[in-house]
Amino acid sequence: MIEKLNLYDTAIAREIIELQRASYQIEADLIGYPEIPTLKDTIETIRESGEIFYGYYRKDKIAGIISYKYYDEILDLHRVAVHPNYFNQGIAGQLLMFIETVEKDIKKIVVCTGKMNFPAVNLYAKYGYKKIKDFCIDKDVFMTEFEKDIINNL
Repeated sequence: MIEKLNLYDTAIAREIIELQRASYQIEADLIGYPEIPTLKDTIETIRESGEIFYGYYRKDKIAGIISYKYYDEILDLHRVAVHPNYFNQGIAGQLLMFIETVEKDIKKIVVCTGKMNFPAVNLYAKYGYKKIKDFCIDKDVFMTEFEKDIINNL
């Protein structure tokens, strides 16, 4: 079940932070960059992010999250994370398919991930995202930007 998350519910905000730390630590290890901002999030930074969050639930536990900002018919994904206990169960893919339906008039979805985060790179490719460019964020640390055009969104 996927539902919108209330960031002002402290228990939910804590669960988001716990999930992010577990998931993004794996990405940090994969790309060799321990400074991923989501690893440093607090309840306050989550609430102040301006992002809309959805959670994928398994038995009253948030197993995955996706968050975005929406502007000019572009849905800008900021977080796509699955708790490691739920890896390889199709949750990230379900979140990506779901997110295409949440805002009317989406023309494009954009997202970035670590260039060396092959599970995420492969996920985006599998769901129709096209690589746009690689860019450097720190010495020897590269991100890859992806986008997906959305056609006939009702």
